[in-house]
Amino acid sequence: MQLSFEGRVFAITGAAQGIGAAIVTSLAEAGATVAAIDIDTDGMAAVEDRATTHPADLGSRDGAHAAIADIETRHGRIDGLVTAAGGVRGQAGRPIEDISEGDWRTIFAANVDAAMWCAQAAAPGMKARGWGRIVTISSGAGLRPSLTGIQAYASAKHALVGLTRQLALELGPHGITVNSVAPGFVLSNPSTERQWDAFGPERQKQIVQGIHMRRLGRAEDIADAVTFLASDRAEWITGQILSVDGGHG
Repeated sequence: MQLSFEGRVFAITGAAQGIGAAIVTSLAEAGATVAAIDIDTDGMAAVEDRATTHPADLGSRDGAHAAIADIETRHGRIDGLVTAAGGVRGQAGRPIEDISEGDWRTIFAANVDAAMWCAQAAAPGMKARGWGRIVTISSGAGLRPSLTGIQAYASAKHALVGLTRQLALELGPHGITVNSVAPGFVLSNPSTERQWDAFGPERQKQIVQGIHMRRLGRAEDIADAVTFLASDRAEWITGQILSVDGGHG
């Protein structure tokens, strides 16, 4: 099955590394014009040969709207949005008694607020053209308790799943599909590598044994799923959460 994105403009958040960078590569190789958004200006140098780069802090409504407006000014439109920004923001699992308000809100801003405000900014143009694709990157932690043990991360990813389904209902009549890819454990950036190391050999073995395919995920595994959902071939798929986790026992 050939997937072509010629003439389409896609904005990718969290594009400087890991899953976001892999999505930039996949869509660009399929012919899309890609705009990369990330707070890490220097990190986006890794994708600047495949995308225009747009530094932004997406945790605020103003920051997200400004980034989307910048891309629309540069490229004239946004046909698709992939919200890969998020993560644990350097946090580790701790007892509930130790969680501060700032720790909680930081993870929600990165994982939920950024997706909401970017979708809000991009949706009017998609509605006007009668075509659009929004793909969020949730997590297995949005469907069950999180391996990280981080309360805010599990809660935020569950919220992102809810946002995905709600936007699918609202935007579907306008020709816009909204889906989510829920990765299993993927070694995609320094943060996930630190998490993996912290598990220790015995817990690592247990995790791999609980995966049907007996391996951890790669960023490219997630990018492949996103590329399909973003394509014309997925035009009657919306409101779905696609687990890409190698099979979970």
